[in-house]
Amino acid sequence: MANETIPLEYKGRPLRRKDNLIYYGSMSDSHIVLLQILDTKPLKDMEVATRVAVQLQLTDSNVKSRDLVVKRSEKDSLYGALDIASVWLDRALSTR
Repeated sequence: MANETIPLEYKGRPLRRKDNLIYYGSMSDSHIVLLQILDTKPLKDMEVATRVAVQLQLTDSNVKSRDLVVKRSEKDSLYGALDIASVWLDRALSTR
């Protein structure tokens, strides 16, 4: 049981992290959000994100890569980025 990992979620949707990239949502849905941590600053014994790029993207493999990004923004905290990502994803998935 100690080796079992608990998947991260935010507002009921999965979060996956690879280095400074965080994917929010499921690839089986029509859209996901890509969060890219651009800058960090030290706070006590850890690094805190100070600039995060947010992109709402289509998951359709038939779409050209330049047309995948639907919306983009930049936020000054990870929480602010996740908050807007949640709103964008809810709206995108409700218009199926």
